[in-house]
Amino acid sequence: MTTQITKDAPNTPPSAPAPKGLIPLPENTARATATAAGALTAASAFLAWTWTAEFPGDLTVYGYPGGLQWLVLIGGALTALYGLSSYGIKGLRWLAPAGAYAALKFAALAAFATAWYTVLSISTELGGLVNLEPGGYIVALTSLAALLGALALPFQRPEPDPIDPDDTGWEHFKHRTRHGWDTTKAAFAADTPRPVGTLPSYAEILIITAILALGLLVFTYGIGTEYDELFVGFLITAGFGFAALNKAGLVAHASQITARHQNITICGAFAAAACFPFTQTDDQYATLGVYILIFATVALGLNIVVGLAGLLDLGYVAFLGVGAYAAALVSGSPNSPFGVHFPFWAAILVGAGASLVFGVLIGAPTLRLRGDYLAIVTLGFGEIFRIAVNNMDGTSGPDITNGSNGISSIPNLELLGFDFGAQHTIAGFTIGRFANYFFLMLVVTAVVVLVFRRSSDSRIGRAWIAIREDETAALAMGINGFRVKLIAFALGACLAGTAGTVQAHVTYTVTPEQYLFAGQVPPNSAFLLAAVVLGGMGTIGGPLIGAALLFLIPNKLQFLGDYQLFAFGLALILLMRFRPEGLIPNRRRQLEFHEEAEAPTVLSKAGA
Repeated sequence: MTTQITKDAPNTPPSAPAPKGLIPLPENTARATATAAGALTAASAFLAWTWTAEFPGDLTVYGYPGGLQWLVLIGGALTALYGLSSYGIKGLRWLAPAGAYAALKFAALAAFATAWYTVLSISTELGGLVNLEPGGYIVALTSLAALLGALALPFQRPEPDPIDPDDTGWEHFKHRTRHGWDTTKAAFAADTPRPVGTLPSYAEILIITAILALGLLVFTYGIGTEYDELFVGFLITAGFGFAALNKAGLVAHASQITARHQNITICGAFAAAACFPFTQTDDQYATLGVYILIFATVALGLNIVVGLAGLLDLGYVAFLGVGAYAAALVSGSPNSPFGVHFPFWAAILVGAGASLVFGVLIGAPTLRLRGDYLAIVTLGFGEIFRIAVNNMDGTSGPDITNGSNGISSIPNLELLGFDFGAQHTIAGFTIGRFANYFFLMLVVTAVVVLVFRRSSDSRIGRAWIAIREDETAALAMGINGFRVKLIAFALGACLAGTAGTVQAHVTYTVTPEQYLFAGQVPPNSAFLLAAVVLGGMGTIGGPLIGAALLFLIPNKLQFLGDYQLFAFGLALILLMRFRPEGLIPNRRRQLEFHEEAEAPTVLSKAGA
């Protein structure tokens, strides 16, 4: 049965009802309302929202945004831009290759949530609505109008008929033009997916550079937020803003571009990260940066075990502790019973080697288990390690680790005469202690990324993936499952021990309490596993970004106190509900979680 397409509604069969939004408004009215109100919301950031400077951010100035006003300005501008893009304006078509309506909703939600959070915070902290200036009332009304207009838009435009794979190229061309994929303004006015052509290589490299610069800017802004209200507003704007870009198709388009230039993207990412210490005036935020890199490196090592080989390891943080304790014992600490001081290259070999040995010793008798049984055994190993180093105090056991007091006064690293604990001046910039360790961890992270890439692309990496997908089938194909899993376990442990060596020198002290299964402050096994899953299992960028978020957010949300873990759990539930494949998903997992959306509709003829 063939559906006739009318001229008035080129994408809608005559029998199908017109799609509607949550609010009964004509589509053109709703779109105009959302666009205009978004522009007014952005403009209201230049007004004063309160009369007193007691609220942080100085929101009392006319003509210049401050604090949270910058975030509302970004949300309002995005709303207006996606509203204009939905009209098919030629210069804005690239903003929404997958359609503008869904992106417009999330952009309006970002502006509304940030604006109303700010207004309510001002009223709560200062004692009522009387503390609002006219700009505060205006931004509340305009952001609400933008959200209502966006919600009145249709939630989903009808999709074009599926392309028959047996059609000729001419039939394919007629199908595209008939359903709006031509270059006319009328075609782009409808909220339908738009074709994205391949750009020249130099243009794609420029796009990658812009993406990395934007990522550095967002990270630097987030890590440098000076007060709690600003960081919460940053999370709101960044979260809904990312959702808007994702719904618009820009995230998918950027992923395709970076995948075509993977080597350039990775090198550019490290170059952008190396610029971070030069954006800081002191070590306050460089401290967070080096801890994030340590956490991210360990998470990437865990990604080999969990993401590639599919082994659920709940005690992985113990390998970080083994490397840290091994390096601390040979690095010249006065609390070490050995009384030796190895150079850095030897200490890092000791830390990585000790973790490798423990990985083999633990993996050899346990990796014949699968699933939940393996998870329980690794969880037990993590607890055994912590209890063992706690008891090696000379009373309950041999005097090796100094018990609960740990090994303290670990000296700073020196490499080729370069003292990582001293300040250095580079190109007119003063680089402090934590900035030095940031650069060192950046090199370690680069090595771990190289190992991960080479391993995943090798024959052993393909064997890991086969074991992860179906171990029984992999064994039937001749893969030695035990040997392959043991290599993954040992390699992941070695990488964790390497990061632990640097961690011991950065923190000066290693104690058993640093290596718990779960706690409010990472790194711990629960946060490491969450970083891998939330970031994107089996990818390089996923665990790095996931670890950065999971380390930064708890440090910035300490003002929540006992509610911090509640907020963290709620965020996990929401992310697993709306993006279960992770922030930077592996293509295979993305297809698994969104099979109904991604599967090709090639059976239409058979069904007919």
